[in-house]
This record gives sequence, structure tokens and C-alpha cells, in this order.
Amino acid sequence: MTSAKQTVGIVGARGYTGAELIRLIAGHPALELAFVSSRELDGQRVAKHNAAYRGELRYEKLDPDAVAAKRADVVILALPNGKAAPFVAALDKTAPETLIVDLSADYRFDPAWYYGLPELTRNKWRGGKRIANPGCYATAMELSIAPVKDLLAAPPVCFGVSGYSGAGTTPSDKNNPEKLHDNLMPYALVGHGHEKEAGFQLGIPVEFMPHVAPHFRGLTVTTNLYLSKPLKREEVLARFHHAYDGEPLVRVGDDAPWVSRVANTNRAEIGGFTLSADGKRLVTVAALDNLLKGAATQALQNINRALGLAELTGIGD
Repeated sequence: MTSAKQTVGIVGARGYTGAELIRLIAGHPALELAFVSSRELDGQRVAKHNAAYRGELRYEKLDPDAVAAKRADVVILALPNGKAAPFVAALDKTAPETLIVDLSADYRFDPAWYYGLPELTRNKWRGGKRIANPGCYATAMELSIAPVKDLLAAPPVCFGVSGYSGAGTTPSDKNNPEKLHDNLMPYALVGHGHEKEAGFQLGIPVEFMPHVAPHFRGLTVTTNLYLSKPLKREEVLARFHHAYDGEPLVRVGDDAPWVSRVANTNRAEIGGFTLSADGKRLVTVAALDNLLKGAATQALQNINRALGLAELTGIGD
């Protein structure tokens, strides 16, 4: 190991997002993997499962105390919802100086944790070492709504479609390619976790109807926004350009973005701005890669900032 580099450990490294994190960290000039924890892959070489990593590290089955004992500079928790607390408790006790980035929903509503959607919350970070990484759909919804939040006359209504990688690796109907073939599967049509998250972070009610499609990665969210006063399209565009033109990982365009064009990229795209005849109903479309800007890339943005590195180090644009 090179002492100049900061060390990163990943807990829950078997999943799709874990694989993207390994790839990004393997190519990062200032970070190196200290450990990767996975029960299912315990003992197997990381390089066997991830071509981007060329070291000798092996997956390990690590309990919370063992993770804390590793004393990594950064620990990324890529676990299912409801599983993070024992690891956080062990790190708080044994290695409180560790930077923790949690990719689950467990701390997104906790005011003691920084909610790391840099394009919207960059100025709220106060140097804390506990970061809740946003949900993929919530990222797209919040980016779509924030520039006109002050003009809303009713809750935004969001229709979302994601590739089946968003359902994780545990077998289910939502990630079964045979059942998804030629299909669009609606689920959790009221009360989805990302609906609650977006509403909580924006401070307004948000309505969300998610669906899963046969493609593997990438998501799109079409958002219907009722406005309290009529707007012209140029005024809408001006608001979105003002919000995001300084953000390398958010692109604002005239046309609605395509999932196939944002898949395997680190950026979110927002476009398709369409107004009703009276100017008081606005529809926007946002797309991003759920595994990257919706998860791993955003985690790396947060890690870079917390370590005092340039935000796009190891990411690019």
C-alpha cells in the first residue's frame, strides 16, 4: 500500500453498486481499497470478480467490530436498508474519526447526518464525517423540482422507470429478466421510500409512481409540476440553467434525455421542458444511471469533498 493514499473499505461489496465503487476506487489517484466485505464471496479474490481491480485483495466476511478494527480512513456501507446501524455503532465506538458514507436509506432522515446531494446541499456540509448518500430516484426527483420549488401550487407528481439493477441482486420479480421481458412492472405506487425522501429533503409533499423495465441500468423520471403563476419556457430554462450550469455532473438540455445515453455515465440530464397553454403546468424529464450518479459516483463526490480533494477526482465529467 502507498501511505500517501487514503484507505477505503466497502461493506456489502457483492452488489452492483459495490462493483461500481470498486471500479471507481481502483482508478482513483488518492484512494486505495483497504478491504471489501461480502459474506457470499468470502475468500475469493476481488480481481476475479472485478476487472478494474488488479491487486491481491480478497473479499472477507467481516462483522461490525472487525470492520471497525480495520481502521480504514473511509467506510462505505452498501447494505440493504435496516442493516447499517451495527456497523455505525461499532465505528462510533472504536474509530469515530472514520468517514462513513451510508448508501442505504437508514440515515437520510437523520439531521445528525449530512445528506450528500452536492448539487443541492453542498453548502449544508459542515465538515461532518457521517454522510447519507441519496437514493437514485430521489436524486432525479429533487434535481427536477428544486429550481421551481418556490412556485409550486400542488405536490409534484413523478412517474419513474428504472432498469432492473435498481432492484438489487436478491432474486425477485423486479429483477427477473424473463418476467420483465416486453413488460413494465409497477410497484410501491404509494409511499415508496424515495417519495418520502424527496419530500423530506425538499420540504414539500411529493408523489411518486415507480416502475421497473427490462433494461439493466439507468432511470428516467417524468415530473408534472403545477405552478402558482404562469411561466414561459425561457423563464423555466433560465431557472434550471442558473441552478445547474456550474455543476459538471448535471446537464440541462432542450430535449428530453434518453436513458440509453446516460447509462454508464456519471451525469444526470434534465430536459424536455414543456408547458401547458396557460403556462401553469410544467413537465420535466430527468435521467441518470442509478448505479453511478444515483449511487457510486455520488458517494465518490461526497468522499472527495470530505477528504479535501477536488470533487470530481477519479470521476471526470
